[in-house]
Amino acid sequence: MSAASAERPHGDRQLIAEANRLVDRNPGYRFEIIGGQILAAPPRDAPHARALTKLMRPFIAAGVDGDEAEVLQGIGLWLPTGTEDYAIPDLAIVDTDIEEHYVENNCYEPASFRLVLEVTSSNWKADLQTKVTAYANAMVPIYVVVDRKHQRLHVLTDPGANEYSTHQVYAPGQSVTLPDSIGAKVTLDVTEILEAGRPKQTS
Repeated sequence: MSAASAERPHGDRQLIAEANRLVDRNPGYRFEIIGGQILAAPPRDAPHARALTKLMRPFIAAGVDGDEAEVLQGIGLWLPTGTEDYAIPDLAIVDTDIEEHYVENNCYEPASFRLVLEVTSSNWKADLQTKVTAYANAMVPIYVVVDRKHQRLHVLTDPGANEYSTHQVYAPGQSVTLPDSIGAKVTLDVTEILEAGRPKQTS
């Protein structure tokens, strides 16, 4: 997410109330609370959405979206880092009983998330820094970042306090097989995903 932040007001759930007011006033924008600050990102562009579509296909083809797990976009993840903290990853692999783990504000317990994925936009620093810490502290097993700015795909595993102990970076021409803990063997074509996230050249 990119840069806008706000001071935390006093009182119960006032920061969430402010974030929800901002959602109402800014259609298409996404607002999250991480580390007690509201983070905002503008509406996704077509290449961003295209990359997400390409990413969903190998998960579904491998059978991840079935009886035990689901592939979902834009679902809220309640974070343990603050009393009102939550994130909204672009894509997530979650347990099918996720609705039994509802917390509040359309967010769910992190234990229901097997993988979270972000496709960067102007918010690339947050995806590669702020959210690494947030998702690691939430103990999300796998965090994938499609870094459109630097044309790389990051796979982070083995979460702990503030960081993932394993961080692998893949370039175009490579492929990556994700850990079996997501529920199936899924291999991502780095070139295909990064190309989908590039704006198409027009004459």
